[in-house]
Amino acid sequence: MKDPENPQERALIEAAQEDPGRFAELYELHFERVYAYIARRVRDRSAAEELTSHVFHQALANLGKFKWQGAPFAAWLFRIAANSIADRAQKLARESSLPSPEPSAVPGPDLEQIERAARIYQLVDQLPPDQRDVIRFRFAEEKSIREIAQELSRSEGAIKQLQFRALQNLRARMSKENV
Repeated sequence: MKDPENPQERALIEAAQEDPGRFAELYELHFERVYAYIARRVRDRSAAEELTSHVFHQALANLGKFKWQGAPFAAWLFRIAANSIADRAQKLARESSLPSPEPSAVPGPDLEQIERAARIYQLVDQLPPDQRDVIRFRFAEEKSIREIAQELSRSEGAIKQLQFRALQNLRARMSKENV
């Protein structure tokens, strides 16, 4: 999947490469996505928080090495996250004295899948705010319809309708862009 270049994000990255103090803007822009990506895979809140912190620390430390290659910045962050998750799994396997999987048996990150996920996150960001919130709560935070309804002070029926509309909207945008 080719992602159209995002000039605003590129400007943020170039600014952060020159002044690391500007990295906070990139952190704010991508934190939720990276955390959700990790949380879905490790299923442990404290580990997800620790790994998310590690990903952004690594990203900041290596930002000078980042080069635009047709993939969104989030794909680079997801690649760091995937590697961090794999490293953690290997470390846990060693610590528990279980035989560590063969290095060739540990799959590397699927870059095409990472890029597709990054594009889907971008499309979610373009949804109307109420639809975007429902999608994030439902799929990134894995909350129930009831929990979302309580949090947003809406009926469960309204949340179901927002979710339905958001998914229709995403499907239409994805098919239009061939995501």
